[in-house]
Order: sequence, then C-alpha cells, then structure tokens
Amino acid sequence: MNNTIQILSTKILSDDQKQALFEANFSVIEANFIQTKSQDFELNEIQDNLIFTSQNAAQSVLLHPKSEFLKTKKVFCVGLKTKALLQENGFNVEVYVDYASDLAEIITLIYSRESYTFFSGNLRKETLPKALKEAKINFTEIQVYETLLIPKKIKEHLDALLFFSPSGVESYLKENTIKKEICFCIGETTAEALPKTVKNIIIAAQPSIEDVIEEVIDEYK
Repeated sequence: MNNTIQILSTKILSDDQKQALFEANFSVIEANFIQTKSQDFELNEIQDNLIFTSQNAAQSVLLHPKSEFLKTKKVFCVGLKTKALLQENGFNVEVYVDYASDLAEIITLIYSRESYTFFSGNLRKETLPKALKEAKINFTEIQVYETLLIPKKIKEHLDALLFFSPSGVESYLKENTIKKEICFCIGETTAEALPKTVKNIIIAAQPSIEDVIEEVIDEYK
C-alpha cells in the first residue's frame, strides 16, 4: 500500500471531484488554505460596464440588496464559472476570458472608450487596474470581498500539491516548503505565485478544478 500517491488539495473538494481521485487510487488530504467572505460596500458611481475577475466578487455583488439595477449593464468577466453564475442570475456577459491579462488586452484594444466598475477583493493582482490606468480608461473600483489566509502545517509525506489561487500558494508556503512534490495549478497566475525554485509544475488545460484533477490522473497513469 506504500506506493499510493498522496495528494494535498489546498481547497476542500466536492464529493464528485474526490471520487475521481479515489477511483484512480490516489490518497487525498484536503484543507481550505484560504477563506473568502463578503464585505459591506456601497453601489455608488457605477459606470456603464461591470468587471468581475472572480466568482467570489460575483457572489458578493449578487448578495447586495440593490444589485438588480446592475443587470442593465454589460459584464466583462474572467472565468467560465463566473460567467455562468452571472448569466444564471440575469446578467448580460459581453466578454468572457480565462485570464485577467487577456481581459486587460481586450478592453484596452477594443473597448477603451467605455467606462467600467471593477468589483474586486482585497488580495487582487495589479494586472487589470494597472493596464486600465496606463491606457487612461475611465474606471472605478469597489472592493466587495476579502480573502483570508488560513495557513496549516502539513506533516504527512506528499507526492503532489493542488493549488487553485495565488493566495492559496501564499498560505501554504507560510507553514510548509515545497520540495520534490509536483505542483498542479489551476492557471498561470497561480503557477507564477510558486517560488522560482519549484521545477515540477503542471498547469491545467482549462482553469477549472475538474481540469486540475484530470491533469493529476493523466500524470500518474
């Protein structure tokens, strides 16, 4: 039994997601290394278009009692699940991409005359706001949720680590070091958060948890 591959997921997985790993004979340890929570915010000075770069931001805005009027505006978003969540709730998604850097490029090249309200979290990257500022695009930013790090010391031997966000990487590294484990990342931004010394990095073909799990199964077949 000693040759079972032991994986740590830095996020609690759904039953279906775990099942796929169990069926492929992996041993799975899981823990949430980050926690997100909505915060109070005002919906003032909302521009013509809305930007969401995460599901957490979309969920937070949907909880706001006055969010209904936002549905008349066009949405620019990052992530398939963010897009699905917004569309299910009656929002009109004009542009959807996998990465904030791609969104920055599309907005600055094609939609630069428009104005935007960017709904963000406290640990958001500078990628998008920096690009919009440099292109002198009219935008406001409203912080709608917070990401808290929940570091934990993992004592077990691990063969692989699953990371789903740059803050998840940051939280893991507060109590642990990465040695020879293979790091499976949901996307390029997450992979970039790993220390330069980490050589074994596999990035999912599409930025979804299911795709990360697929990569793990393929890698050890």
